[in-house]
Amino acid sequence: MRTIIQRVNKAEVTISGDLKSHINKGLLILLGIEDSDNMEDVDWLTGKIARLRIFDDTAGVMNLSVMDIQGEILVVSQFTLHASTKKGNRPSYIRASKPEKSIPLYEAFIMKMGEESGLKVATGEFGAMMQVSLVNNGPVTIFIDSKNKE
Repeated sequence: MRTIIQRVNKAEVTISGDLKSHINKGLLILLGIEDSDNMEDVDWLTGKIARLRIFDDTAGVMNLSVMDIQGEILVVSQFTLHASTKKGNRPSYIRASKPEKSIPLYEAFIMKMGEESGLKVATGEFGAMMQVSLVNNGPVTIFIDSKNKE
């Protein structure tokens, strides 16, 4: 599993002009799933993200997690995180899982993210053409791949 985690002041997802989800201060998580991913990846990533200390404390040091600030979380599926650009100019998405594999893991990730953080988790809509808007705070953007745990 690959994630792009963005510390945001606000973020929202619209689909066909309709607001699907909106959060204020917290994390926007873009999630890409590949065939080799499983529940071990879900468990490791959600724990890591929930405890990731990327919010400023009173001294202005990134020392607080989304849980510490009682922030909000928005998870958006993004198969393009598994794009391969090695050959040619058109990315290949062969490593991205098909819906029958990725939807259950996406849903498990959302549920486990809520359990790990104790916070409500807003979502996009799997497979939909979405417009994602955000105000990145910092900017702070972190990439985590569950296959690179060590």
